[in-house]
Amino acid sequence: MALAPVTPSLSRAELRGVFEKGADNSELVGIEVETAALDPGTGVAVPYEGPRGVRALLEHLLAERPGAVPQYDRAALVAVRLPEGGTVSLEHGGAVEYSSPPYTCVAELAGVTERALRGLAAAARRFGFALVPGGQYPFTAPEEVEWVPHSRTPLMRRHFESLGRPGAAGVQVMSLALSTQVSLDFISYEDLTQKLRVLAAASTPAAALFVNAPLEGGRPCGQLSRRLDYLSRTDPARTSIVPMMLREDVDVEMFIDWALNLPMIHRAAPDGGRCAAPRVPFGTLLRQGFGDGSRPRLADWRAHLSQIFSDVRLRETLELRAVDGPPFGALCAVPAFWTGLSYHPPSRAAAWELLRGIGPDEHRAALRDISCRGLAADFADRPVREVAAELLRLSECGLRARVAAGAERPEAVGFLAPLHEIAESGVTFAQRTLDQLREDPATFPARHIALHRIP
Repeated sequence: MALAPVTPSLSRAELRGVFEKGADNSELVGIEVETAALDPGTGVAVPYEGPRGVRALLEHLLAERPGAVPQYDRAALVAVRLPEGGTVSLEHGGAVEYSSPPYTCVAELAGVTERALRGLAAAARRFGFALVPGGQYPFTAPEEVEWVPHSRTPLMRRHFESLGRPGAAGVQVMSLALSTQVSLDFISYEDLTQKLRVLAAASTPAAALFVNAPLEGGRPCGQLSRRLDYLSRTDPARTSIVPMMLREDVDVEMFIDWALNLPMIHRAAPDGGRCAAPRVPFGTLLRQGFGDGSRPRLADWRAHLSQIFSDVRLRETLELRAVDGPPFGALCAVPAFWTGLSYHPPSRAAAWELLRGIGPDEHRAALRDISCRGLAADFADRPVREVAAELLRLSECGLRARVAAGAERPEAVGFLAPLHEIAESGVTFAQRTLDQLREDPATFPARHIALHRIP
């Protein structure tokens, strides 16, 4: 006798509802800045525990800012929600991340973010360490990482290790990589389609403008972005380029089908931490459950979407994750670049015309080349420098149009200046770091941190 079909625990409409927008048609922008916590003289990474560790920094924020709310992973303090908005959280390898609330324009976001980061850096100085943005921990070798006690950390490490060679670098991404990520809105399904495909396509050439991870363990690693190299060898099913996102006809239904075919890595545990999920596609979990009598709910679907680490991550917003984190003085170039390219329909359409038809294999080949050669790399038989420069021009056109329409303040256009300098000279953040290292290797750690720390 045939078995009766099992009704999934979530309907298709509920899955799709995560991506539905209200009627306000707002296009906000937010930022997440990951910083390395370093000894200012030696560059040694700051541990979690101890009177001068990153946990002590979080405890200080709770004590000094009335209304701050702690966030625990089991017994471990791992984040603080700030009373003025935004969150300070700890990454797996000890990086300190500031996540802003969303704002209506890049200039407003920049002002809030600078004040928040300077305040956070001042607090870190009380504990004797510096906060340094960038693309990777510059003076820490993989074997020297001191892990933050997140309950999901061992689960993710086991996941990457279980993949064998394709996931070989996942642990290094978790522990050493840094980035500056931007979140953008979409206002309809059609708008989502247009933004998703162009942002996925633009992520590869944009990465060449931002390469900023040439060191590992304090020495040149032979690449301009060790972070991009590691990402290319981390779980190809859910990182870097997602082929479906490059398609002309990509839509929400296609994305949902793709996500349902990915296994969930971890889920909420009753004790406030995370536990391993069965190694089956999420769609199977909807029908069969977790094996303990429970089946996924919306919180599990949202958590599953957060376990996708692609260059463009789709949840309630579009999260741009492709580029290395730039130095402190250039942080606002990241939201300015993506906002100008995304929120001005003519710039967005022109960018798609420039990039359409370039397949995932060409993107992957270009990313491998970019990790080594930066702007000297090739992209689909063209110099990536040319493509990146054209995207930068379109982004500036978009920002200027927003200024003219009253949606942006004029100073936002100036945030692109560091990228124009790079595009015109061909000299990337990474190459500047290598030049500084050659000047005097013995004093380089202290000089590098003094130059790049958040003041």
